Amino acid sequence: MKLIKSTIVIGSFLLLNGCGPSNVPEKEGGYYHNNIYFGKDLSPSYKKGIKDGCTTSNGRYKKSHYLFNNDIKYSDGWFIGRNKCRHLLVLESD
Repeated sequence: MKLIKSTIVIGSFLLLNGCGPSNVPEKEGGYYHNNIYFGKDLSPSYKKGIKDGCTTSNGRYKKSHYLFNNDIKYSDGWFIGRNKCRHLLVLESD
């Protein structure tokens, strides 16, 4: 019984610590936009997609339709940028 409890506690600890976001400083290859970490070793077109997607999520539509249709890295970056920069929950105070 003690072995099972110990295994559950250790497994939970490892799971929670292993799945958390890791902050990689920009100087070590991390890419941030709007103070949101997007990863490291990203291509220039992926970064452009992130920037355009973030701009779109903030209310000003921006997308290079040529790149979106012809460059998978740009379109992936655009979707990631739009989704990560979007405010999913807005609370209004009374």
